[in-house]
Amino acid sequence: MLNEEITILKEIDDKEIAYDKLDTLGRLMSKKSDNWPNFLLWRNHKFINSLGSEAHCIIEIRELIAAMKVINKSLFLTYLYLLIYILLSSGVILYNKWVLSPKYFNFPFPITLTMIHMGFSGAVAFLLVRVFKVVAPVKMTFEIYATCVIPISAFFASSLWFGNTAYLHISVAFIQMLKALMPVATLIMAVLCGTDKLRWDVFLNMLLVSVGVVISSYGEIHFNVVGTLYQCTGIFAEALRLVLTQVLLQKKGLTLNPITSLYYIAPCSFAFLFVPWYFLEKTGMEVSQIQFNFWIFFSNAVCALALNFSIFLVIGRTGAVTIRVAGVLKDWILIALSTVIFPESAITGLNIIGYAIALCGVVMYNYIKVKDVKASQLPPDSLPERMTKDWRIEKKSSNLFAPDDNTNDNDTSGKVSSMSDADEEVPLMASSRLSHIGRSQLSSRDA
Repeated sequence: MLNEEITILKEIDDKEIAYDKLDTLGRLMSKKSDNWPNFLLWRNHKFINSLGSEAHCIIEIRELIAAMKVINKSLFLTYLYLLIYILLSSGVILYNKWVLSPKYFNFPFPITLTMIHMGFSGAVAFLLVRVFKVVAPVKMTFEIYATCVIPISAFFASSLWFGNTAYLHISVAFIQMLKALMPVATLIMAVLCGTDKLRWDVFLNMLLVSVGVVISSYGEIHFNVVGTLYQCTGIFAEALRLVLTQVLLQKKGLTLNPITSLYYIAPCSFAFLFVPWYFLEKTGMEVSQIQFNFWIFFSNAVCALALNFSIFLVIGRTGAVTIRVAGVLKDWILIALSTVIFPESAITGLNIIGYAIALCGVVMYNYIKVKDVKASQLPPDSLPERMTKDWRIEKKSSNLFAPDDNTNDNDTSGKVSSMSDADEEVPLMASSRLSHIGRSQLSSRDA
C-alpha cells in the first residue's frame, strides 16, 4: 500500500489533491513509526501551501517523498544496529560471567581475561591502522600521549579490572542494578573536577537513584560486601575516566574514532593491567590446574571486539534518547536472562522495587539533561528547514568512518547516563551526534 501511495503521489499534478495524498501518506507513515521526521512530513503540506508556486510545490512534495525513503531505510538500519548492540552487549556480559564463575568454566582470573581482550583488540586495531590502512593514525605527540592517553588508559584499565572482578562475588542481575549508580558517580566526579555545577533538580534525581540502589541492595539474597565494593569502585573509576576524557580531549582538541582509540588505548591499558596481574594472578595461574581452551577465549575476545564496532554503528545512527531506551531494554533483558542461565542469580521483589525506583531517577535525570543539551544545540531554523537538514544529514551518515571535525562536548554531566554495561567501550570517542548520555551508557566495565 505504501509503495502504491508513493507512486500515485509522484504522478499527481493537481496541487490540492497532492496535499491530500501527502497528508494521507504522512499519517500512514506516522502509524508505521513514531520517528519524529515522519510526523513532520504529513504536517509539512501547510508549509508547502504557503509557497504559492505550484511547480515549487510539486518539487517540495517529491523531495519529501525522497526524504521518507531515506528515513525508512535509515530507520530499519537503526533498529538492526540497536538489536545487534543489545544482543552482543548482553552476550558478552553473560559470556564473561560464565568464563569467570567457579561454578561453570572456572577461570577465576578477571585481570587475565581483560588483558586478553585488550591484547586482541590492540592487535586488530594495529592491523586495521598500519597494515590494511582502513583508517589513518592521528598525529600523536609525546605530550598528548603522556597527558591524555596514559591517564585515560589507567582509569579505563582500573574500571575493567574492578568491574570484572565483581563477577566472582556477585550476580549479573545485582551488578546491573548497581550500575544505576553511574550517573551519580559521574555527577560527583564532574562537580569535583569543576566541569559541572550541582543543581537541585539533578541532586534530587541522584538521591532517588541512590535510595533505589540501597533498597535493591538490601533485598539482595546473596549480598557480598567485597563484590559490591569492587563494582562500586569500578563505577567510580569509569566515571572519572569519562570526566577526564571530556576535559583532556576538549583541552587538546583530540578527535579519535573507535579504531584509532583502540590503537592507542588498548596497548597502554594492557601495560597497566600487567602490574596487578603479575602480583595478584600470575602465581595463582602457575599453581592451579586451570583449563585454557583457545576457542573459548578467542571467541570471547571476538565478541568483545564486535561489541566495539556495534557501538560505533549505533552511535553513528542514533541519538542519546534512543540509546538510553535501548539501554533500559537491555538491562531488563539481561537481568531476566541472567536469572535463567545462572539459577543462583535469584532476584527478589525488593530487588525489583529498588531497581525500578533507581531507574525512575535515571530516566528523569536523563530527560533533564537531554532537554538541556537539545536546548543548547537546537538551531533557530524554521520547522521545514530543520527537517530538510536532518534527512540530508541522515543520508550522509552511512559513511561511518568519516571524521567528525565539529565535535565540541561542552556539557559533561548533562551527557552522562547510567548505562555502563557494555564490554570494552572505545575509551576515546568523539561524535557530535552522541552526548555523554549515550557515551557513558555504552561504556564498559565488563570485559
